[in-house]
Amino acid sequence: MKYFLTLLFISITQFLFGFQNPDTLAYNLQRNKINQMLDARFQKFGQFEESLAKKSGIFGLKTKRDMQKSIDILTDIIQTDNHILKETKILLDFKNFQQEQIEQKSQNSADINLAYMKTINKLQQETEKLHQQLQDTKKSQKFYQILAFALGLAIASIVLFVFRKISTK
Repeated sequence: MKYFLTLLFISITQFLFGFQNPDTLAYNLQRNKINQMLDARFQKFGQFEESLAKKSGIFGLKTKRDMQKSIDILTDIIQTDNHILKETKILLDFKNFQQEQIEQKSQNSADINLAYMKTINKLQQETEKLHQQLQDTKKSQKFYQILAFALGLAIASIVLFVFRKISTK
């Protein structure tokens, strides 16, 4: 019964810690934030392409203002890229932290399982030893029962022999 309970506990422990979803709320929020930044960058890049195509100067040429607007949009795109890289690094650090936690929990579970297996083996060896001692005790008990019976028979024979001798005199 103890073995069954131990195995049941190990199974439940594995189920609870082995199948956790690493995508937590914080991870999903960070990922959504990066996706929104990427969408904003895509829109800014569309604005940049529009500004490149825009030529409001004389004879259809670009003016200084048109070029400055394109440069400002490019600067904004670069700043967005820097923010995206920073947030992506945070996301990767978070993912690495989660992986380390999962590996640590896995190692702890493996250590616990190993300790349980050692305990089970130790208990099995002790059980085998106790069974062997029980068999030895039963053998010695039979021997003493036979010896007591033989001794009782001998005493009864001697008593009977003595009474016969006394009664025949």
